[in-house]
Amino acid sequence: MSQIASQQNPRLKAVKRLHTKRERARHGRFVAEGEDLIQAAQRAGRPVLEGYRLAGTSLGAADFHEVERDALATVSTLGSGTRVLGIYEQLWGPPVGPLCVYLHGVGDPGNIGTVLRSADAFGASCVAFGPGCADPHGPKAVRASMGAIFTVKLARVQHISELPGELVALDASAGDALYGPADPDAAAPVTLLVGAEREGLPAEIVAGCDRVARIPIATESLNVAMAATVALYEMTRRPSRVLAS
Repeated sequence: MSQIASQQNPRLKAVKRLHTKRERARHGRFVAEGEDLIQAAQRAGRPVLEGYRLAGTSLGAADFHEVERDALATVSTLGSGTRVLGIYEQLWGPPVGPLCVYLHGVGDPGNIGTVLRSADAFGASCVAFGPGCADPHGPKAVRASMGAIFTVKLARVQHISELPGELVALDASAGDALYGPADPDAAAPVTLLVGAEREGLPAEIVAGCDRVARIPIATESLNVAMAATVALYEMTRRPSRVLAS
């Protein structure tokens, strides 16, 4: 592939525009920076649409454009710059079970990415995004996902009636303690609904759920990503077995 030296190169300008939500939505693409994310995409079988790597390295794939250091730094969102980046297609689908996480009004991209990472770790089938959520394809969210952006199914939801299975609203101060199924492998589909850290879920959404549950803690609330992680663990953990002496 050709080597790029100019900071005004049209290809690099197109990459830089994808750091804005409007351009990502317009083109249905997003940028992933760094070796770890590029390798995560490769393991997930997600093809790179365009790749760029630091000139003189073997990062990425053979068909990545080589870019001089100063030029590559102009399109990086990392403070120290990047050595490789790729452009990928956004993939959206319907919300699916058996274990879905729904986020409502979660505006911090770091929390979004962490929820994706936890969803991947605990085998959730989908993360669905309601109104007011940060873009999961934004630079900070993609980094925080640690590659889960390439493996977890994503959905957009306008109304909770679209969500699969039993709807369980997480509330910091209401409902019974959250409990998981006795047998996760035979459990009926369920969606965990999580709201923003300060506001929580709107009252009308809570009212439309099948039940309300809380995570018993000693303080007032948990960070939204931590709450989602604990809830996913509870829904997927195996009952403890007492070994006979």
